[in-house]
Amino acid sequence: MSTADSSLDESVRTLLLLMPRLVGRAKRAKVPEELQSLSLAPRHLSLLAYLLFDGSMTVNELAARLEVAPATVSLMVGDLSRKGVLDRREDDADRRRTIVSIADLHQRAIHEWLGYGVNAWRQALEPLTPEERQVVVRTLLAYDAALTER
Repeated sequence: MSTADSSLDESVRTLLLLMPRLVGRAKRAKVPEELQSLSLAPRHLSLLAYLLFDGSMTVNELAARLEVAPATVSLMVGDLSRKGVLDRREDDADRRRTIVSIADLHQRAIHEWLGYGVNAWRQALEPLTPEERQVVVRTLLAYDAALTER
């Protein structure tokens, strides 16, 4: 789409063609062989992505980032811990808190699996100004909200 084709309708047409390609690519992302038997669900991807790129954190921190209840995250963490994907340990500063991290055994495979998307976003967003990046993020959030309203 050229600058001359930046009418609202032309922008919508371009995005209507682009979105299925993006979703298709995301769905075709090959799960590493060593993770295939673990039956990881889409709900696990965001949790793993946060841990991969932001490091270890508590269940409550994960819940806040994922915008779900701590009990939901606790169930996911328990499931992934039993499968050996995540490690849980007590917080030395506060034994009531549990620190969650990706198990060393699966760190490389998860990075290879999820890292391509991060690198693509970085490549796409890096040339933009901080304000332009915010427009992209706000637009995608607004699109998601509009779909959710339906």
